[in-house]
Amino acid sequence: MNKRRILAASSVLCLSAVLLGGCQHLMPFSEDLTTSGTASEETAASPTAGIAFKSRPRDSGEEVSENTQAKAEESEDLAQGDTEEESVSGAATGTAEEILQQAQRLAAMYDYDSAIALLQSQPDDPACAQAAAEIEGIRDSCVAWGPEQVTHVFYHTLIKDCALAFDGDEDTAGYNQVMTTIEEFEKITQSMYDRGFVMVSLEDMARKDENGNMVPGEILLPPGKQPFVLSQDDVSYYHYMEGDGMASRLVVDENGKVKAEYIQEDGSVLVGDYDMVPLIDSFVEQHLDFSYRGAKGIIALTGYDGVLGYRTDGVYQTRQELDEFQVAYLNNHLDFNWDEEVARATQTATAMKENGWAFASHTWGHINVGESSLERLRTDTEKWLTYVSPIVGGTDKIIFAFGADLAGAENYSGEKFDYLKSQGFDYYCNVDSSQYWVQLQPNYLRMGRRNLDGYRMYYHPELLADLFDAQAVFDPSRPTPVPEMS
Repeated sequence: MNKRRILAASSVLCLSAVLLGGCQHLMPFSEDLTTSGTASEETAASPTAGIAFKSRPRDSGEEVSENTQAKAEESEDLAQGDTEEESVSGAATGTAEEILQQAQRLAAMYDYDSAIALLQSQPDDPACAQAAAEIEGIRDSCVAWGPEQVTHVFYHTLIKDCALAFDGDEDTAGYNQVMTTIEEFEKITQSMYDRGFVMVSLEDMARKDENGNMVPGEILLPPGKQPFVLSQDDVSYYHYMEGDGMASRLVVDENGKVKAEYIQEDGSVLVGDYDMVPLIDSFVEQHLDFSYRGAKGIIALTGYDGVLGYRTDGVYQTRQELDEFQVAYLNNHLDFNWDEEVARATQTATAMKENGWAFASHTWGHINVGESSLERLRTDTEKWLTYVSPIVGGTDKIIFAFGADLAGAENYSGEKFDYLKSQGFDYYCNVDSSQYWVQLQPNYLRMGRRNLDGYRMYYHPELLADLFDAQAVFDPSRPTPVPEMS
């Protein structure tokens, strides 16, 4: 891996059947929110903690041109807009039947208070009154989950064509270790849904109070449901992955939905559910109760090859400091227009955010924050804030590359943390093999993530047993044995 490296009353009666079920006993909230071992021990044991995932750290020393900075600021203006859902209590329009349908959807996604408020906007309608009472009963039966019992799972780009990904070249081993096939992903998702898992956001776990301190949230779920956070790393569709059986970029289709573009061997282009974002979107359309109040996953982005498959980094505009892959790309795309590329990336990111997705920094150059100097971290972060942040509309989340971290199990401190905190980062994620690893302090939330990939399924299936049966999920198209980590 030496190359570089995302209804009417009748319908209301079914709410209880959709939302209620059996449940395990849940532990009460604990004041000590550092759980399940130490980050230093677990991160060191994690297979992705020490791997490069093809995404060779880039030298972040290039200066940011004023022209590029100005264009990035223009892109940020394009990304601005109200992506928050409007208050349902202020949007009670339509017939009683339509309001029942709206309330059913809200309740199916666990937004009980909004559903009740919507129904109570029709005080003279008996069906709405009955539905409100039913939803109140469901709400009152819910169990509160604190941050310390939320697990976090993540993936890299999903493999569509195993024959191309596992073709025996120098990339095969890395793909086999750290990636997941679409077939495996679909089985895992179905298994987690069947076991009652529900996607939540980091903000559901904890958020800032009026004094700027991070405080635990309260996730209310019916018996039989349990929360988890989902993320995906490196959703940039790096140049080196071209022709290796994975999607090439995310696009907004004619229906306004985000889909993945896949280029076939003959050059023809397919648009569909060929990576995690559209697969999850489609699954939630059919299973509303897989998402807590509309939450989807977190997309962790580097910047050096652009984002979401669009070549948006400054070097594509200046044509300076290009590597061999970037030179080849520009030579093969003589009509390349950087401004249009940035605009399309921004359009796609905006559509994703409006549909529940969030974004995180994965560092611009896929650097190891633990090993990097403060100067390098500053330069890299400045480039991410210049070239990536305007496209995604900013973020307060950072998911560290290489599974690295700023500290062991001890609380964060020191100049690197102080710098990242000063740049607006409140949520920090590493890689950890524990079922739960959460550290909540007044100035940050820190969380471990579990890699669901070839290496983990092959060598440590017992660590995934709460999520799915690895033997039943493992794609027979994978070459075995999966290579061990060097």
